[in-house]
Amino acid sequence: MHQPAVIPVATTASGGSALSERLHLSYLQAVPRHMVHRAAIAEVFLTDAVRTGEHSFLVAAQWPRDHALYSPGRDGTSDPLLFMETIRQALVYLAHAHYDVPLTHRFIGFGSEFEITDPSALRVGGEPAPLVLEANWMWVGNRPPNRFGMRLEVVLTVGGRACGRGALHVVAVDDKRYAMLRGRGAKPRGAAVTGPAPRALHRVHPSAVGRLRAKDSVLVRERTEGPWQLLVDVEHPIFFDHPSDHVPLMVTLEGFRQLGHLVLHPGGSGPGTGHTLLGMEADCLAFGELDQPIDLVVREHVPDPGTGRTRLTLDAVQGGVPLATCRSLWAAVAHRAAVPLPA
Repeated sequence: MHQPAVIPVATTASGGSALSERLHLSYLQAVPRHMVHRAAIAEVFLTDAVRTGEHSFLVAAQWPRDHALYSPGRDGTSDPLLFMETIRQALVYLAHAHYDVPLTHRFIGFGSEFEITDPSALRVGGEPAPLVLEANWMWVGNRPPNRFGMRLEVVLTVGGRACGRGALHVVAVDDKRYAMLRGRGAKPRGAAVTGPAPRALHRVHPSAVGRLRAKDSVLVRERTEGPWQLLVDVEHPIFFDHPSDHVPLMVTLEGFRQLGHLVLHPGGSGPGTGHTLLGMEADCLAFGELDQPIDLVVREHVPDPGTGRTRLTLDAVQGGVPLATCRSLWAAVAHRAAVPLPA
């Protein structure tokens, strides 16, 4: 008989050895998809969560070794945005499962951040790695039952080896307050959404922004000398896993990532040294509407030759209104050499 896929917890927290003897996390199956606000089962990465203190948890996750959108980088490590999506799922799951935030509440992101501190720990191997988030929950501006303000801070570990940190600040509100916040952009729950009106757009080639499929390239231009804009494709099965009346956080982060990749690889994605994303810190300032162009611009580009790292500050602007700003960190890396196909 196969033994159940239940793995003792290894943790870097104080008293971790005793904790690992008492607690186990399961990797048998994903948590229910509605508990992380996902429509597709394949896009659920959490498998379990246990409480370790009044506001502390261990959250288990499993990342796919390959993914249609979040594919491994050319250095052989997992896509870092998988980490941010896992933090998002962890916050939503804990809110519903442990803090009784109603499933009908709408979640609005105010700020997100992550940093991969040990990329080698996330190298894709022969089987999916069991991941653990050591998570701490905080209430921020909390006014239940109609408005819940929350922040989740996490440390990412693989086999007890800490390799990343991150946080997410979210407000969850009922439909009435959501409609007040959204104003004209609010749509009834479950209503069909439409993208922007057709325009003559030139989408950047996916290889120039580190993507494999044309449909995953989100940078477009109306003219060669114009600004890069965020392509909003409401029919994309991952970016818009379920209907949304505004541009989701993960879509905006992907736009920032792709613009950073384009800036740091102006000559394309040839062999040799390139840059990989290590971290992002984003502030969400306003809702991004689906039917208006969103410009993505580079505000600061600060390389550090001594460390091989580069800091980029990027802005998303819609109709002259700042939507989000992102401070990103990139590292120079040697790409894996391509393996030639047999003759």
